Amino acid sequence: MNEDGRVVLVVDGANFGELAGFAAEFSRLLCHYEWSGNLDAFSDILRGGFGTPDGGFILRWLNSDTSRAALGHEATMERLEGILRTCHPSNRDSVRARIARARRGEGPTLFDEIVDIIREHGPGGEEAEDEVVLELA
Repeated sequence: MNEDGRVVLVVDGANFGELAGFAAEFSRLLCHYEWSGNLDAFSDILRGGFGTPDGGFILRWLNSDTSRAALGHEATMERLEGILRTCHPSNRDSVRARIARARRGEGPTLFDEIVDIIREHGPGGEEAEDEVVLELA
């Protein structure tokens, strides 16, 4: 807990180098729940009821620059290629376009997507009532 009595959960970017590693690192913070790495499920976890503290928390991401590099455009491209194999045919053109952008080093990265999801659940986000505060360190 911090000085305000808020629970502080800490992930360390030095402990992983890919999405599966981030999922494992984050899952160790959860009470009786394991996250598989699905980003929609990650958003659900941040809402509460899946092992996160009641009443919000601070998520302190140490070595976030290491994670920014590890979860960059290459990791984004790999994730999207996996999605392309299983997505509905009507979504394939959109996913292919996102892959092409990632291949060119453009567009949001996997790191950006994760950070955006967390921030949606905190101050100024659409789900601010969840009271999740992100601290990048």
